[in-house]
Amino acid sequence: MVRTALTALCLLMAFATGAQAQNQPPVVAITQIVEHPALDAVHQGIRDELAEQGYKPGESVELMFESAQGNAAIASQIARKFVGEQPDVIVAIATPSAQTAAAAARDIPLVFSAVTDPVEARLVESLEIPGANITGVTDMLPLEKHIDLLQRVMPEAKRIGTVYNPGEANAVALVNQLEKRLAKRDLELVKAAATKTSEVLGAARSLVGKVDAIYLTTDNTVISAVEAVISVGERADIPVFAADTATVARGAVAALGFDYYDVGRQTGAMVARILSGTAPADIPVETVEELSLFVNPAAAERMGITLPAAVVEDAAEVVSE
Repeated sequence: MVRTALTALCLLMAFATGAQAQNQPPVVAITQIVEHPALDAVHQGIRDELAEQGYKPGESVELMFESAQGNAAIASQIARKFVGEQPDVIVAIATPSAQTAAAAARDIPLVFSAVTDPVEARLVESLEIPGANITGVTDMLPLEKHIDLLQRVMPEAKRIGTVYNPGEANAVALVNQLEKRLAKRDLELVKAAATKTSEVLGAARSLVGKVDAIYLTTDNTVISAVEAVISVGERADIPVFAADTATVARGAVAALGFDYYDVGRQTGAMVARILSGTAPADIPVETVEELSLFVNPAAAERMGITLPAAVVEDAAEVVSE
């Protein structure tokens, strides 16, 4: 009789625990390699899209967030910590965070965002059929259009400089593609390496006297310290162009790029699909199509050039200082 009562009690407790677990909101863990305006906009877009789709933080979804502060080792620690928490979905913003999360989260759905080349980064097998537990949104840059913009503003430029982190797969892939595309137009790419933000200023200074203009990709190390590059451009009359539109408000001459908030919204919609039961392997990697031109005429003047009136007229946003 006692044994029967104990058995019944155990079953009741198990049922209660299971019912409580079923009533708990899903958990989404977001890891971000570093905090800067573009990636912060992705993060905010994810949160807003989830809320709009009924996943409100603190109510119908629990959100966890960690920034690696630009440190790959910390990104790995965050990934392992999140895997231990067993969230329903892990969201990784930028290539380094996505790679470390992919290495740690073998059985947890993973959605990456703002990853330039997910195939080259070995996150997915292909964009159409990602496979395994991973999918996401790529921000592969339209490099040809960026070069078109630079030549439209500075048709006489022959040597283009760039600062990049050779330890970041995203950055290396972009620089390699950029070099090939510039060569086809008889333009030379001059590269300066910076493995951490404290090296960005020195790398930018090394380009003085060697280049006619500087073009920056979405390299997270460099964009986190972009003011250092801009200060060099202003002192040496070297116009700085960027792939990240948020960089224009920080002092770049012009950028033709995505609205990273929209990238976040697109990512958030993908996360919502997974929370609703769709497997990541069944969701093709999505790309961003819409581009916006941002210009900063005052920054151009400080770097020794005047933006053509037609370029300013075409801009979606003219930054005034």
